[in-house]
Amino acid sequence: MSHDPQMATRVWHGMRALVLDRYDRRKEVCDALDMSFIRAKALRRLAVAPLTMRQLAAELSTDAPYTTLVVDDLVRRGMVVRDVHPQDRRQKTVTVTAEGEKAAALAEAILGEPPPPLRDLDPVDLATLDRIVTALTR
Repeated sequence: MSHDPQMATRVWHGMRALVLDRYDRRKEVCDALDMSFIRAKALRRLAVAPLTMRQLAAELSTDAPYTTLVVDDLVRRGMVVRDVHPQDRRQKTVTVTAEGEKAAALAEAILGEPPPPLRDLDPVDLATLDRIVTALTR
């Protein structure tokens, strides 16, 4: 089957514009939590499971010094705790607190809210888009 590269590019640009330009919820998350998006992203990752500082840096695609600054701020805010790793005393494990879990849940709720054009799609079109997005993200 032959594909139209211009159409693929147009669709990609449209998807990016929809998600990253017109309905980018990152600022809303930052305003709601009164923190940078990288801190909110760290909380969201840590709400899934505790991570070592090294693992968190890899998840965030940040270097060790910047990850330390992010975690230090989250510790000051009472959103995470940092403890010595039980099997390797040279490593630190970061765990989200109850307050951090609440903030992460709020961030997830904001980020998970579909924009009006998506909610208002015809049900048949929405089902088609769901099938396509599911195939693309497999």
